[in-house]
Amino acid sequence: MVSRTVGTGSALGAVLLSLLAVPAQAAAPADAKAPSATAGTADAKAPSATAGTAAADALAAPDMAGLDAVLRTALTQGAPGAMARIDDNGTARTAAEGVADRSTGRALSTDDRFRVGSVTKSFSAVVLLQLVDEGKVDLDTSVNAYLPGLLPDDRITVRHVLSHRSGLYDYTNDMFAQTVPGFEAVRNKVYTYQQLVDLSLRKPLNNAPGAAYSYSNTNFVVVGMLIEKLTGHPVGTEYQNRVIEPLHLTDTSYVHPATAIAGRHANGYLTPDAAGAALVDSTEQTVSWAQSAGAVISSTRDLDTFFSALLAGRLTSAAQLAQMRQWVPVNSTQGYGLGLRRRDLSCGVSVYGHTGTVQGFYTYAFTSEDGSRSITALANTSNNATVLNTMAGTLESAFCGKAAAKAATRSAAPVERHEDIAPGIARD
Repeated sequence: MVSRTVGTGSALGAVLLSLLAVPAQAAAPADAKAPSATAGTADAKAPSATAGTAAADALAAPDMAGLDAVLRTALTQGAPGAMARIDDNGTARTAAEGVADRSTGRALSTDDRFRVGSVTKSFSAVVLLQLVDEGKVDLDTSVNAYLPGLLPDDRITVRHVLSHRSGLYDYTNDMFAQTVPGFEAVRNKVYTYQQLVDLSLRKPLNNAPGAAYSYSNTNFVVVGMLIEKLTGHPVGTEYQNRVIEPLHLTDTSYVHPATAIAGRHANGYLTPDAAGAALVDSTEQTVSWAQSAGAVISSTRDLDTFFSALLAGRLTSAAQLAQMRQWVPVNSTQGYGLGLRRRDLSCGVSVYGHTGTVQGFYTYAFTSEDGSRSITALANTSNNATVLNTMAGTLESAFCGKAAAKAATRSAAPVERHEDIAPGIARD
């Protein structure tokens, strides 16, 4: 086990504080189009009466012993390694257990890069909302107004795809119905966005546009298409210019369709469907099946910096951040905004960020309401619902402190049996 604290007086702490002071690169210009007064409010879910009420300076101190225990538990459940980094007003606390590479036995470190999966959706949402700030796109306009003929229903708006309310079927349900064979079939394949949308449109809409939340990777494939159409640039270029460079995210990249993770990184291990079968090293792949829905590579430090900056209002205008936080209910303890998740913890605190699943990696990356405390936690396995649920406990340790130990005596949070890939398939 590795656990260490970097104080505010350290060089790293100073760097993190300076990054959060970076002015928003895409702050709304004076003539930016404001959102409509009623946009997104009709079905928005307000946080619970107690959720998110604790001020940043009232958050309990992180429970590092509890955090270590969560990571060790994940190892007993099949994860080769698990780690977490908490950045708290310039103080960094890290913990890591297990290995980054099963073949060499190298210990996992919070300095390792990894595939962040659906955390990519928050990057994509930020870019598109910056374009809203610039007056290039309107949230309540039909997607087909910008991408003529793409979708089968003109009622599907930009807001609907960002909030998973389009009704578009998630093609990954078919692609990964069988975990390892599905992965091996696409490991080195390169798709166009259009091909992925076409896979979705083989099935009818799940529901009428705007009627209900239904998580679908297809939505953020469409978001990627919108970004490229509106800017004339690949999504990777827009991530680089609008997020990665302004925040100095030196470990973050979008290399599609290249298959390797550059530099020091954690290997990912996919759990086969057959009980007891050997883990599959899934580190190298194009992630072309996801692209703007899940192909970013990053580190715990960079994701903490990203979500801290986002919730502190450094990446979009206040108006667009408010739109991101128009919540649609997911279950009794979670809401989904525009490319942003809200999770309500046992101690009454709400945290904001995203989960990420890509073959071999589970990520939780969340921050406090004002962005002052952030955690990114990773287990280098996937298709293991037990580990997925265990890793959610890192949020309790980071934001509820020792009060997290009391969670067992409270009503249990909904069990996670569905993932960010193939969300229509329950994994045991």
